[in-house]
Amino acid sequence: MGLTADERWDIIDAITQRTVGTGTYRRTLGDALGDLTIQPLTGIPVALGVLYAFWSIFGSFAGSLVTDGFMVKLFDSSWLPWLQAAWPNPDSILYYLFVGDPAADNCFEAFGALTSGLFVAIGVVLPAVLIFYLMMTVLEDSGYLPRLAVLMDTVLHKIGLHGYAIVPAILGLGCNVPAVTATRILETRKQRFIMMSLLAIFIPCGAQLGVMLEVIPETVGLVMLYLIIGFGIFGFVLDRLIPGSNPEILIDVPPYRWPAWENVTRKLWSRTKGFLKEAVPFVLLGVLIVNVLYLTGVIAALADLFAPLFVTWFGVPKETVGPLVAGFLRKDLAVAQLSTIAMTPYQMITSVVLVSIYFPCVATFVVMLREGWRELLAAIAVLIAVVFIYGGLIHAIGILMGVA
Repeated sequence: MGLTADERWDIIDAITQRTVGTGTYRRTLGDALGDLTIQPLTGIPVALGVLYAFWSIFGSFAGSLVTDGFMVKLFDSSWLPWLQAAWPNPDSILYYLFVGDPAADNCFEAFGALTSGLFVAIGVVLPAVLIFYLMMTVLEDSGYLPRLAVLMDTVLHKIGLHGYAIVPAILGLGCNVPAVTATRILETRKQRFIMMSLLAIFIPCGAQLGVMLEVIPETVGLVMLYLIIGFGIFGFVLDRLIPGSNPEILIDVPPYRWPAWENVTRKLWSRTKGFLKEAVPFVLLGVLIVNVLYLTGVIAALADLFAPLFVTWFGVPKETVGPLVAGFLRKDLAVAQLSTIAMTPYQMITSVVLVSIYFPCVATFVVMLREGWRELLAAIAVLIAVVFIYGGLIHAIGILMGVA
């Protein structure tokens, strides 16, 4: 004969009395810090401080210390002169493809696969990705990221997401490839589509940020402001246009703890290794393809074809067509190309924003395709609309301000 419900509960009570012990709860410093970082009044200033420290360390380490302090000297003083002297026949096509401009005195402007390609990938992007993933892993393992998710929940609900969306958003600042995959932690198809679309359009990867800090450090802040505003505006619009639910966040917030450095180093190596395998080949391939397109006159033809659109609607030089083509392969490569084009400071800001909201790099494109071809086609439609609307709006703002 089966047990009644009351008899089952009696057995549970008996087991509980034998196995569960009670004691006096003592509030720790970690508990106090946990409460402070989850309440809006104190948590928002802490979050702003953490993000400011994150950005400051990122820029100082990746830009000033490693790239400017070491990599520029290594590539420009040693690697480039040796390669120019060792490579036969400076007038050949292969020299142009792999070494670049024979008159260049730095790797950044040479634009060969083995000069600009390696310098952008190893000298600029790798230090940026390395320090980003290190800080990201520390925040993740210390228990701060779940608290940031709870803190951001109310804000992100305004654009159809919940607090967990902060995880792919921050990951996207390192690389959009794992960020798109991380959208699976969101509960509904609507949330995943909105986040995937906003990631592909408005979140610049660590590689792109590293190049921006190197070539346009004085305007990075304004570029990021435009991207953040666009993230909010178009997230709000998509939430109203796309049917579906937006459930409340349900998350287990762990206690604060010191990160285990063995786990930190393991995660750092795994993520950095993924970058080296996926990004570096695309950078080198991107330089080669763009050089071939320049040699065959394709870029010049596209620039002439789209000149009315770019000059009139976006307010940027027609030469930005080339970087936009390169942006499909690597956006960091595209920003590097933009820095060599003569334009006003506001045109540079507009151009970098256009590259950022333009088609995601091919690696992100492939990952989005894995999430479903319908979602990909819908995201592309959203992207095209955003590029035309937001790009024209930025130009209009520049005209009204008298700086365009």
